[in-house]
Amino acid sequence: MKGQPQVRQFVVGTAIAGTVFIAIGAFWLSFTALADLASRSGIDDAQAWVWPLIVDGIIVVATVAVVALAGQRAARYPWLLLMAGALVSVTANAIHAIVGADADVPAVLAASVAAVPPLVLLAITHLTVVLTRARQPVPPIPAAPEPMPHFDAESAEPPEPAASGRELAAVLREEGWSNKRIARHVGVHPSTVGRWLGARTSPIAITATADTEGTPS
Repeated sequence: MKGQPQVRQFVVGTAIAGTVFIAIGAFWLSFTALADLASRSGIDDAQAWVWPLIVDGIIVVATVAVVALAGQRAARYPWLLLMAGALVSVTANAIHAIVGADADVPAVLAASVAAVPPLVLLAITHLTVVLTRARQPVPPIPAAPEPMPHFDAESAEPPEPAASGRELAAVLREEGWSNKRIARHVGVHPSTVGRWLGARTSPIAITATADTEGTPS
């Protein structure tokens, strides 16, 4: 149906918009937590925002690289960066939650809640890239052209004509024509003419002809 491509584009576009919105929210929650943790760790407040940008930025860039290099050996390094960035981000968010949580909140609960934004950022970034690639039309694969028959005039020989061509070559040879002239006249390669005439005058052929002629009827 003609409406299916439009519906698919609308669904994919809506999914992309939703994933981007969720990715922004997850990035913001992780960003603020890591920035506060960096500030608590002694980094100046004016520079604390750079640390979460580096950590979560690695996740985004590495995810895009992994999807772009899917199935290739070069994807191993982006995968390594992706796992390292995700591990650092989840651990740092959990530590920040444990440090800043209220006394009546269990540390495991605070760490679990804080680990959700970086994990969602990792998954949603991958989904966004996959949806973006799926939205792009796949160019049709051109059909491979049929191979053209190749004929080498120096080495290859064309198909042999009917038996009348062989007989005609023998008649022309008896009249004193050269092999090249006979080949041009009959439409074959000169080596074919030589093979025809050589077969007719070979010792085996001559012996067979003599035996046939000497046998009484």
